[in-house]
This record gives sequence, structure tokens and C-alpha cells, in this order.
Amino acid sequence: MTGYARVTRAIGRILLVTLLTVTLSTAVSGRTADVRPSPTPVGAANLAYCIAKHDIGQLVFGVNNNATLGIWCSQSGSQDCFTGEMIPYGEYPKGSETMYLAGAALWIGAIVGRDTLVSVGAGINLANGQFHPDVPPIGNMRYYSTLDPTKPEFDGAISEQDYIAVCTDTFTSGVSGLEIDFLTGQSHIPLNVEVTQRSMAWSYSYTEDFVLFDLQIKNIGQQKLNQVYMGLYVDCDVCMAFRHAAQGQSDDICGFLHHVPADYLPEACPDDDYVNLAWAADNDADFWLSPGFRVRDVTGMRVVRTPADSPKISFNWWVGNDPARDYGPQTRAKYRELGHGGTGTPRGDRNMYHYLSNGEFDYDQIYTAVISPLDTLWVPPNQAIAGDVADGYDVRYLLSCGPFDINPGQCLPLSFAYVAGENLHNDPDNGANLPYNPDVYYENLQFSDLSKNAIWAEWIYDNPGVDTDGDGYAGVFYPCTLSRGDEPVIRQIARRGDGVPDFRGASPPPAPKLWVEPRLGAIHVRWNGLHSETTRDCFTGEIDFEGYRVYFGRDERRSSLSIVQSYDLDNYQKWVWDDSLQVEGRLGGFVWSDRPFMLSELRCLYAPNGCDDTTWNPLDWTRTQPYVFPSVGGDSVFYFKPQDFNCSVLANYPNATTQIRKRDLNAIKPSPEWIKDTALVPDSLHDRVLTEDGYFLYYEYEYTIENLLPTIPYWVNVTAFDYGSPHFGLSSLETSPTVRLAVTYALESSDSVVAKGLNVYVYPNPYRLDGRYRSSGFEGHRLGERDRPDDRVRRIHFANLPPRCRISIFSLDGDLVRKIEHDVDPSDPLANHDTWDLITRNTQLLVSGMYYWVVETPDGETQVGKLVVIM
Repeated sequence: MTGYARVTRAIGRILLVTLLTVTLSTAVSGRTADVRPSPTPVGAANLAYCIAKHDIGQLVFGVNNNATLGIWCSQSGSQDCFTGEMIPYGEYPKGSETMYLAGAALWIGAIVGRDTLVSVGAGINLANGQFHPDVPPIGNMRYYSTLDPTKPEFDGAISEQDYIAVCTDTFTSGVSGLEIDFLTGQSHIPLNVEVTQRSMAWSYSYTEDFVLFDLQIKNIGQQKLNQVYMGLYVDCDVCMAFRHAAQGQSDDICGFLHHVPADYLPEACPDDDYVNLAWAADNDADFWLSPGFRVRDVTGMRVVRTPADSPKISFNWWVGNDPARDYGPQTRAKYRELGHGGTGTPRGDRNMYHYLSNGEFDYDQIYTAVISPLDTLWVPPNQAIAGDVADGYDVRYLLSCGPFDINPGQCLPLSFAYVAGENLHNDPDNGANLPYNPDVYYENLQFSDLSKNAIWAEWIYDNPGVDTDGDGYAGVFYPCTLSRGDEPVIRQIARRGDGVPDFRGASPPPAPKLWVEPRLGAIHVRWNGLHSETTRDCFTGEIDFEGYRVYFGRDERRSSLSIVQSYDLDNYQKWVWDDSLQVEGRLGGFVWSDRPFMLSELRCLYAPNGCDDTTWNPLDWTRTQPYVFPSVGGDSVFYFKPQDFNCSVLANYPNATTQIRKRDLNAIKPSPEWIKDTALVPDSLHDRVLTEDGYFLYYEYEYTIENLLPTIPYWVNVTAFDYGSPHFGLSSLETSPTVRLAVTYALESSDSVVAKGLNVYVYPNPYRLDGRYRSSGFEGHRLGERDRPDDRVRRIHFANLPPRCRISIFSLDGDLVRKIEHDVDPSDPLANHDTWDLITRNTQLLVSGMYYWVVETPDGETQVGKLVVIM
């Protein structure tokens, strides 16, 4: 682009931004919140529709700002409006390319005057929703994150990945979804409600399998909303993503989980607990597919907060894509003719409201075929379809609660969790028990991981045993009777919180600031751990940093990453004998209930010759030969374990136990005042306190991964981990290895390319159709590429690129085949590299032949080369 063109484009952008600012300022100044909204039709194209990807944990899906979840309900496509990345169909676990969520939507129903009205984010078949955002920037979705305290999105963040969306049902024209009511023939009548939705996700080991949602439902109209019911409508479509078009979702099952074993409690405590969780899964995990393409897991919805303490909960499910098999359970007492010949799909506001409010808990789908025609509770299903429904079908469910009243201007809360769990299916032959042996089938399902994650979701929402508002009530405790000699000991175990939302949990230290520098045949990793080593845990209040781990792999899946180096403090757990414990029927046992002790602390406490006794080793005392320490009230008996691997001797020192190095052993530890304001660092100490790019040198580390091939990509990350929380029963927590992964090639860095004047080169050259690049791991290994055909994962690589250049490919006749703009920040580890997918500028597959490539830089330098393609 010429200088004139750049200036012209910049002027155009300034004029456009100015015009939009004036227009939107006028729109904002004219809004009034206390008058019933009557929006001027602006057209759906002008609204701030947005979909954003939750991918910080293992559960990956999209959230929309129209009261829906999932890309099926998106009004803005399937690309993240913040990052531009593609969003999968409810993938779990991350990177598996499985599908567990087509879409979900909020349903709200109420009695308004004499009308029964329902507004939905998405209706039947995930279409025709009535909630919409405002125009930009008022209706824009917002993003917050606790990942980096130095970023602007940190202020106001609750989780590692927060999205806040606002929408209303007040539109009466100009938008999609305003269909005619199936029963009344009338146009949609709004409830006049505003929904503010905050979704929160974390990457920690105990939080990575759920996402929490906190909704505020506000009556912005002038009429009272009576008998309000709120529900979550869910259509899962469980299958591998590539099978969705082939009806891979047509064998789903769903049900409701009331109680689960309370495995998290000690012995002699209540042996079960309630979760009230609606779930859905594949009927047989597709065990007939190869192991990498099975869907063994399960997802569900759980309401964790409602506006009232004891609302009426309803769970309804139905199948309805096939009119001949439109079926859903109904009780004889509340049977309702739905007006379309079926007994399942609720079409029209009155039918939807009936499902929201009926108070029924439908039997699990797998029991459909064994409901007797003489059953006194349930209307029996048509026996011609009962078997098909029971052994899996395209099912949807609705989890709802109410009733509540909402006065004009009043706002009510609703909080729920979207939860996933691993390995529901473990028996490849279990599907044979359907449809006529549902009890046997059910016994072979494993809900333990799902229920554990659902309980953790509740605990993060409202921390058990924590008096959040300081009123003296800390929640529900379970009395657990333990034996101690002849006298029983009752120990109170916190089970539930005080009813005041916390939305927090113990967290690992923040991940360090990471830099990855490619080198020829190597990758140099540098990180700065200021925040990792100085941040207090928001849950425990302690600085609980323990160490770092360096991860390395050939793709970005968690299972592909390996620990290549680690560093942790030289500290030890102290395990103390407790007579009151009951372990496997025996009295007494060792417990760890304190923070780890540094070696220097233990020597000062217990070494015979005091703090300087270097011969005293805590590992000399073991479980079978514990340390007996005389104390008031009886001897204390304990032994020690290393907290981690105690790889604490850095590579800068002799007898190193890790290859990680400190960048400068003479660096000065910064004072709290210097950390707050680097301008206070004395000029005479500047070089020993700060790096050349302004980071504190004391917290700088580095490690080089060597002997690497320069032609394939590598993924690198550095995590921080803590020592856990024995008081809360948490093991060590670590930042996610898959968050903020850096990818690069072991080539000369872009700075080296420029400094050394290196030439660009292309590989493989020639590119051969029979080159077996995919089977050799050079193509098709990235996320989202496993199910693509070969011609959609082909790559030709350009190496030794400068950070900014244009790559052009020409035929021998001089015709432009493809142009690639390579404009990457020089600090990006991929600044030296780019690829071409062998697709022409006309979106056609390349044909065999010889081609020229040209690389041009902004300062006029040009390199030319030849490329041969043999297809």
C-alpha cells in the first residue's frame, strides 16, 4: 500500500468513527430507564450481536448476548467477536472435537394481566428467540479476566474468563424471532424484561469442568409480572462434531440426578447429598468407533440460586424432530393437549408456560419402554415408538423453577452451572440393555465425576462454612460422629454456604509473564514471576507460591504436553498423628493440616544443634519411623514428605537439580515500594533491579529447549503452581498448561533474520501429493483439523521471514495465484514464519506446476524463488 493510500484510509476511518460517535451519543442521551421501552425498529443487522468462546477450562462453547448458549443460537456466526477464533459445538474435553451442546436458551414465562406470556432466547429447534441486545456500543458484550493484573480487563473480574451480556425482549418488529403464536395466532407480546448475564470460568483442576452463570432478571415495564417461572431449555446433540450432519445426535438420552454419594465427606457422615442436576449423554458412547472418536462423557445443568429458598422445580424432556414420534412424559393429573397431535413439543406461549410451571420430574428417558399402560401416575407412551425413544433419540430438556413475582423496576437473580463429567460410559456392551432393561443399564453408568463437579460448582458459587456478609451465619454443617476410644467425637463438616454468593475459590498463583524466542534448532524460554511469587490467594489469604513447570508438545492438546523442566521450593509437609481419625475401621492416622515448612524453618524447630545443623534431614523421619517431639499435654508424633520434587537448586549453582536458570544471581529483590512505582528505583541500582524492557530482574528465569527440528511447530508454556490448601482439602493447584500457549518453529528469530540478512526459504519444495506429510506429522495435527480431508490441511511453509512483508505466488505466466500479508509483531515467536494452504485467491485447489514466490518488505527489499507442486 502506498503512503497516499494509507493516509486516505486513515482519514476515512477517522470520519467513520466520528460519525458513529455523534450518532451513538445522540441515541444514548435519549434513553430513559423508567418508561416502558418502545424501541424504534433498528433492524437486526444494526444490533450488537456477539458470540464469545469460553475455553479457559475443559468445557468449550459459545455464549451469546441474546439469552442463549452455543453457536446454533448465535446471531453473529461462529467466530468469537473478541478474538476471531472459531467456536466449537460444546466441546468436552477441550481439543477432543466432540460435541455436547448444540444450544441452550433462557425461557421466562409470567402472567401479565389476563395474558399468559413467554419470552425465550431460542424456541423449538433453537430458533425464533425474542431476546436481543441493544445497538453498539450500548449492547456490546464485555470481557474481564483475572489472568493478568496489569491488563485493563483485570479490574472488575471475578474469574479467569468473564463475559457480561445484556439483552431485552422488548422488540416488536425489525428483528428475527417474532413469530406468530402457535395457539393464539397473535404476534409476540413482550414481557418487558432485561437480562444481564455474567458467565464465569476457571482453569483450575477442580473448576475446569464447569462454567457458572449469574443472571439478573429485571422488570423494565410498567406492569407487574405474576407467577414468573424461569427455565433453561437445552438441546445437546451428543456426537463427534464431524458426525453431526450424519445424525450422530439422534441417539441421545437424558435424565435427572437428584442425589449422589457424598464421597467428599469423611466416614460416619451422611452418605448421600442432593445435586438436582439435569443431564444428557450419548446412549452408548459410540464404542463402535475408534477410541479417539467416542463420546463417553456427560454434561448437565444445575440451578444453584433462585430468588426464593424453596421454589418449585420442574424437569421436562421431549423428542420432536419427527412428527410421528413427538413425545414427552406427562402425568395423568396434569395432562395437556398440545394442539399439534403430539404429546412432547410445547408450541405456543401457553404450552411453554405449562412446561415451565407444571412441577413435574419426568422419568429418565431410558424408562420410556417400561411404562405400563396401566400406570396410575404417567400417561403411557405409544408402544410403537416407546422402544425407539428409550434407546436414544434427538431429545431436548427444560429445567425450570418458580413461581416469583417481579414488580416494575425490581430485579431477581438466577444462577446456574453448565457442568461436564468424564467417563459416564465404561461398558461397551451396556447399550444392549436398552430399551427393556433400564435398571441394569443405569447401574453401569458412572456419574461420580459429573456429580463431583456439580458440587464444586455450588461451592464456588457459595463457599461452604464462610460467613460472607458477616452476620454470624456461615452455612450448613453436617455432624459427623467419629470414635475416639470409648467416647464419640462429633466433628462439624461444612457442607453449604451462607446463601450469599461468593463466586470464588482457591486459585493457583498467576501464571508468569512468558516470552518464547526461536533459535535455529532450539527454543529459548524466558519468564518473569513477579505476580506468581507475590500474589496472595483470594480464598486462603496466603502467598502460597510453590514453583514453575515448563511444558512442551507437538500440538495444543493437554494430553500432548509434557513437563520438560520444573523448579520448586525446598519445603516439606508435616504429617501429624491424630488419635481421633478413623481410617478403614482403625482409630488414628496421620494428617497434613498446615502449610509446608521450608528446610531452614524445620532445622530451627527440630534439629538438635539448631538452625545451622546441616546434617539434620527431615526425610530421615518416615511414616514407619516418625519423629517424637516432647510437648505439653503429650508427645507430638509426626514425619515429613517433600512438598513436590524439591528441585530447588537452579542451574546457576553446582549440584543443580533443575536446568532452569535465574537470569542474574546478583539481581536485587525489589521492595514493595519499587513494585508499586518503578520510578522510585535508585538510578545507581537500576541495572540490578530492572531488565532492559522494564521487568524486575529478581523474578526473571530462563530455559532453552535444544535439539529440535526447524520444520515443525512446537507448543511451549510455563505454569505456576501452589502447595494447595490442606485446611480446605485441596491439593496443589496449577495454572492451566493450555492457556496462553506459545507456538513457534525452531528457526532463526525475526530479529536474527534481519540482523544476519538471511534469505527466505520454502519447504517442502517440491511439494508432493504422495509426500505423506500428514502421516508424518507435518500436516493435520492442529486442533480442528483431525476430521478435515487431506486437501484442507495442506501447508507450504515460508521461513526466515521478516516481521512485515507481503508474500505473493505467481504462475509462470505471471498470473497472481495468492497473496499473503505477513504483518506480525516482532516479539511474536511466529514473526519469522508463515504458511500457505495451497488454495488460490479464487478459492480453488492448486494444480501441479512450477510457481514463483516473491517476498517484499515495506522498505523495498525483494526476494524471489521457485516452488514446484506435484499433485
